[in-house]
Amino acid sequence: MPRYAQLIMGPAGSGKSTYCSTMVQHAETLNRSVQVVNLDPAAEYFDYPVMADIRELIQVDDVMEDDSLRFGPNGGLVFCMEYFANNFDWLEESLGHVEDDYILFDCPGQIELYTHLPVMRQLVEQLQQWEFRVCGVFLVDSQFMVESFKFISGVMAALSAMVSLEIPQVNIMTKMDLLSPKAKKEIEKYLDPDMYSMMEDNSETFRSKKFKKLTKAICGLIDDYSMVRFLPFDRTDEEGINIVLQHIDFSIQYGEDLEVKEPKEVDEEQSNLNYDEIFQDKVSS
Repeated sequence: MPRYAQLIMGPAGSGKSTYCSTMVQHAETLNRSVQVVNLDPAAEYFDYPVMADIRELIQVDDVMEDDSLRFGPNGGLVFCMEYFANNFDWLEESLGHVEDDYILFDCPGQIELYTHLPVMRQLVEQLQQWEFRVCGVFLVDSQFMVESFKFISGVMAALSAMVSLEIPQVNIMTKMDLLSPKAKKEIEKYLDPDMYSMMEDNSETFRSKKFKKLTKAICGLIDDYSMVRFLPFDRTDEEGINIVLQHIDFSIQYGEDLEVKEPKEVDEEQSNLNYDEIFQDKVSS
């Protein structure tokens, strides 16, 4: 039996821990077992139980306080994740070997981990060796995405993670419940965007022809290949949460290995009678 994993990614403050908490609560209403693993060595608090916590292995504060290393917050976090990559046996022991596991990996918010550092890709490859089907879930704060140029930046960050990790990826706009009614209506065009129209609407704001040409090329790439789309995530909307979960489940084929119900048995005499009737109809025609 395969095992299933969501890799929860996104910039700092995008709502990764809140997403995990909401999904755990939603899974309970569906009578599904969903576990969470914290992979953020700088995490301070989360309101859900975790089956494994990287802080038991290494913490950012300990690394920063080490006089021989002299790392700042970002350098310390990168050091922690590289140390983690060299100690995947700790994670394997923490996860155990339960079949049909469904685990959310709450990852750090440093974007370089998903763009050019190899740590997260190494994690994905290791999980796949442990028979996990992995889906990337990239979160972006919807409050940040209400302007076209900020939206394009968010799209590029999501696309960079997708290209780097080479796994199915679902992109989500979080904190929709915090938007005003006007902002919610405005942001709808960004969920399934027409990039060319978006660029035309902002054509007057371009001050450089080179920048305009570059932006047009980026918009064309995203639009022509339908590479990035977003789902809204409102933690107060159970139906919307379920739609997000269905998209992720479909991408990792969750539930395909469940036993198929046997069709109802047909009475033998009734079955023979039906075949006789069909045969007589064919002969008479």
